Amino acid sequence: MTQLDNVIALGDSLSSLGAELRELRKVRNLTLKQLSETAGISLSHLSAIERGASNPSIDVLDALAKGLDVTPSWFFARRSGAGPLERAFVVRHHNRRDLNVLYDEDSASLGYADNLLSSSIGGQFYMGLAVYAPFSETPEDRMQQHAGETHGLVLEGELEMQIADETIILKEGDSYSFDARIPHHARNRSNEVCKLVWAVSPVVIPKSAISGTVPKSQKTLR
Repeated sequence: MTQLDNVIALGDSLSSLGAELRELRKVRNLTLKQLSETAGISLSHLSAIERGASNPSIDVLDALAKGLDVTPSWFFARRSGAGPLERAFVVRHHNRRDLNVLYDEDSASLGYADNLLSSSIGGQFYMGLAVYAPFSETPEDRMQQHAGETHGLVLEGELEMQIADETIILKEGDSYSFDARIPHHARNRSNEVCKLVWAVSPVVIPKSAISGTVPKSQKTLR
């Protein structure tokens, strides 16, 4: 098998139901056993589904989706393309997945609408597009922290970024990168839409990622 064959095989696996399920389980910081118990599915059956050796019934898929706090549609990435690499790795703008679903908060309560730009959440980092409406900010000024790094580029508009006790105004074309263990928060206080392309590592989004009761070390949002 050549190196390209390996790449194609990886791409095909990433677009499969089992791989999508495994990716999201790991992102949620859940073990196979924990998810099997939460969803009421045997450990062996769940393992077989993740390996692509078993196709889940509608009821089983629904139970797994509930255990991971998503709708079943999350597992079926909509990707089109002429070849396997394009279908596996290219995300057309109309096929972006809604990350607010993973946060369990809509754009009004979170302060921005977030979409996944990466083709997979199974890598070492992931990238997204956050759209902040004019004068949008969360009801609570929630500082965020997590292990790893956070990077961003303002594509359009203006963003107010608080890093520790310092407030910084970022404008179109400005970018940032810093250790995400530093408390931080972003909001749009201008009368124009702000669009931010961001990248975060590691890829961890606990089911309780937004809750104010979560220890800061577990929060993974920007």
